[in-house]
Amino acid sequence: MGKIFGFVLLSRLLGNPFLAILILLVIVYLLDRRFVGVFPSLTKPFKQMGQISRLRTQISMNPNDVSSKHELARLLIDRKKDAEAQKLLESIESQSEDSAEFWDDLGTVYLRQGHIQQGEAYILKALELNPRVKYGQPYLRLAEVYKNSDRDKAVDYVHRFQDIQSSSCEGYYLLGMMYKSLDRKDDAKAAFQESIDIYRSLPKYKKRQERKWAVRSMMKK
Repeated sequence: MGKIFGFVLLSRLLGNPFLAILILLVIVYLLDRRFVGVFPSLTKPFKQMGQISRLRTQISMNPNDVSSKHELARLLIDRKKDAEAQKLLESIESQSEDSAEFWDDLGTVYLRQGHIQQGEAYILKALELNPRVKYGQPYLRLAEVYKNSDRDKAVDYVHRFQDIQSSSCEGYYLLGMMYKSLDRKDDAKAAFQESIDIYRSLPKYKKRQERKWAVRSMMKK
């Protein structure tokens, strides 16, 4: 009722219902970015492009800058420029053999380019070096890859993630989605409820991080 009242009030004040809808959408977006985080950031791509440009310049001046190459590769992965990221990562492999984050990044670009077995091997190597690398996120990445082709394996990877992040709303949300794809409706509902229950028990400083997964779980449940 509040939204309808707000829309009617804005329409009358502005004299234009389309402008009122636009303003309401902006307000919803700003509130989401501030308190939930379901919608993507509109400014992030521009910030990333600036960082990429800066790092390219830095590397051209110092081709042996391993940390800048790795940082650039991560940004390129985020921008889905996997082939370029792969070349950068492979150029620093000899200097990064003991880095779990390096192997996870390299495995990610292989996975996304369709080289599943090699990508999985690199990510498992990262997890062998550090089972908690990136807070267990590599397990979720592998679960996503196998959710259609090998669902039992996908669920197993989600469970491994939960062993590390037992208080993660995201983990239970993904588990619910896995069960849903397997048509295990009761298990899916239980997983979504667990995600919601975890969110309610979290301290305030953690709720912002997990809120979007709790909201998605509520919608799916």
